[in-house]
Amino acid sequence: MQNTDPLHGKTLQSIVEYLVDYYGFETLGTLIKIKCFTENPSIKSSLTFLRKTDWARKKVEELYIDTITKK
Repeated sequence: MQNTDPLHGKTLQSIVEYLVDYYGFETLGTLIKIKCFTENPSIKSSLTFLRKTDWARKKVEELYIDTITKK
C-alpha cells in the first residue's frame, strides 16, 4: 500500500527550504504571518521557531501541501 500523505518522508527543513525557494521569505511572511519569516529571516531561525510552535508548523505544512498540489 502506497503512502499518500504528501508529508511522508519530508523533514521540516526540506519543507521550509522548498517554500523559501518557491516563494521567498517576503511572500512567505505575507502568506503566513510569523516573525521568523518577516524579521531577519533565515532557514535556521525558522526551523528553531517552527519546531517549538505547533500552530505555526501546521500552517507551514498546510501551505506546502497546497503548493505541491497546485503544481
